[in-house]
Amino acid sequence: MPDSPQDAMTAQMPIRRHAMTIGAAITCITLVGVALSLSSPLISLVMAGRGISATVIGLNTAFGSSATLMMAPLIPRVAKAIGLRALLFLTLASGGTMMALFPAFDSLAAWFALRFVFGASVGTLFVLSEYWIAATAPPARRGMIMGIYATALSLGFAAGPALLAAAGGASQTLFFIGASFFAVAALPILLAGDGAPPLEGKARGNAWTLVLLAPIATLASFLYGAVEQSSFAFLPLYGEIIGLTTAQAALLLTLFGLGNVLSQVPIGILSDRMDRRLLILVCALVTLAGVLALPFAAGTPTAMMALVFVTGGVVGGLYTVGLAHLGARFTGSELATANAAFVMLYAFGMFVGSPAVGVVVDAVRPHGFAYAVAALCAAYCVLVAMRMAARRD
Repeated sequence: MPDSPQDAMTAQMPIRRHAMTIGAAITCITLVGVALSLSSPLISLVMAGRGISATVIGLNTAFGSSATLMMAPLIPRVAKAIGLRALLFLTLASGGTMMALFPAFDSLAAWFALRFVFGASVGTLFVLSEYWIAATAPPARRGMIMGIYATALSLGFAAGPALLAAAGGASQTLFFIGASFFAVAALPILLAGDGAPPLEGKARGNAWTLVLLAPIATLASFLYGAVEQSSFAFLPLYGEIIGLTTAQAALLLTLFGLGNVLSQVPIGILSDRMDRRLLILVCALVTLAGVLALPFAAGTPTAMMALVFVTGGVVGGLYTVGLAHLGARFTGSELATANAAFVMLYAFGMFVGSPAVGVVVDAVRPHGFAYAVAALCAAYCVLVAMRMAARRD
């Protein structure tokens, strides 16, 4: 039985129409993901080549995340005013233009301004695309669709650094290649025609209100952002600290990403068959157990790699199942606002996670990384358990 009036409408939509409109949104945001994952290391490498310090490079990166935090609460209102497709086209044009403009400026201040607008554009694209996918997905297969989306996005994120490696390093041309992905991403939206879901109704408050209404799903996004970004930043370093070779330490990050790619569809299918809140809690508990086991596997590279592969796959379920949970619970403008809160907390998790974990890595050797991530997971597990217990009461 459909979970909501919007689900009732999507359940009646022809299967072919479902596939076309969902495929358009997934293709669009996957292409944006390629450009985003290319831009991050490319900007950092170019800045470093100009002699800019790592601290300033880090601040520039955070500036993009801060734009998402600031703009996300406004996105549903703007999309309702001018239309979802119109705002998608506008932000695709904005993101592509900003990326193409980076080579035109030498001023550090200009690069901060460009990074801010670029971050706001990409954040808006994620909110709108994820709303489109969640609102259009058939109720009985919403988790599976979210798993397909997460898998496609992970592959897109892997493609950006691969382009950088294939080019042999940073070059001005790569900025224009990245900008072209934004242009190509507009094509599936054009082909989808009027397939974008409408933003009907009125949300019960703003994005922060929706965090309080659905804390299990929205805070799952925060935890995933914090763990993912911290893993990208410190997992190879952790491997070297505990005695792995440089090649083995780098492989840890590859296995973390590979686990994420391979696990999202199975986790999504499972979420269509059980209480999604319980599955989110299971994902958090397995992640907690996995990172707590890392210190015990430190002397065995094979065991270490197996743990990272499994943990990387399961932690990605927080994002996949969280999105599916929001799609089942909210509709129309309220779902768009909930997606804005979801992306906002993901960005916030990325923004604060790495610095917090970095402090523990410096203070607690050799296993500070594992203990810091475990603390984040444990806090979230307690919150979810309390929330679920209160609802049973």
